[in-house]
Amino acid sequence: MHVDLTFNLSRLYGFLLVLARVSGVIVMVPIPGVSAGTNSSRIFLAVALAIALFPVWPAPAVEGPVVGTLLGWTASEAAFGLTIGVAVAFLLEGVQMAAQVIGLQAGYSFASTVDPTTQADTTSLQVLSQLLAGSLFFAFGFDRFVIRILARSLESIPAGAYALTSSLVEAVTRLGSAIFVTGLQLAAPVLALMLLLDIAFAVLGRLQTHLQLLSLSFSIKMLLGLSFLTGILSFFPAVFAKSGAATFQTLLRLLSH
Repeated sequence: MHVDLTFNLSRLYGFLLVLARVSGVIVMVPIPGVSAGTNSSRIFLAVALAIALFPVWPAPAVEGPVVGTLLGWTASEAAFGLTIGVAVAFLLEGVQMAAQVIGLQAGYSFASTVDPTTQADTTSLQVLSQLLAGSLFFAFGFDRFVIRILARSLESIPAGAYALTSSLVEAVTRLGSAIFVTGLQLAAPVLALMLLLDIAFAVLGRLQTHLQLLSLSFSIKMLLGLSFLTGILSFFPAVFAKSGAATFQTLLRLLSH
């Protein structure tokens, strides 16, 4: 019995374009453990997400293996995925900036450890803040929001039709400025405490010149800074959730245009 096997090239092209868009997101989003894993695990994650988006795969009408057109579409899809990944990465970097500011003012920049993500030498407070941001990212379900945005983007922006516009650049720039807003919101209470301690030590040093406050102030600032940071840590999830909601609302609004 003779059987004719046919293969739909448009489906294959659609899978490759979706894979390029998903890969751009995975490359940029600093998900804890993903960047530190093997290349095969990241490839498997990208392929799995691309297959999960099968209902919204595009079906570009291309006759024959047109390599040039396919490469152009793939580059466009990868650029779009990188744009989404950068916007989401800005959200996580806000917590990192807060840890950097607090660690510098409270003296924790002298305590360094190995970052499990990048295998680089970094401060212990930054590593803890990175793990906290990653935990909050999954706790609030922001990973599902990323997948939802990918699915929405495949419906609103056809394959290979992505192009940088002034409105998109402005929106991503505003999300980048949110790093400083989020970081300062999280670090402001500890910074205020450090400022009050510096003023108190300065006044006490003028009144009692024989006291050696330099050796005492360093340890006192570290202890009080850590205690105060522990007390205000419960406010971190609320600020992170607010920043995440603003980020994903901006992305959804851009996709609806």
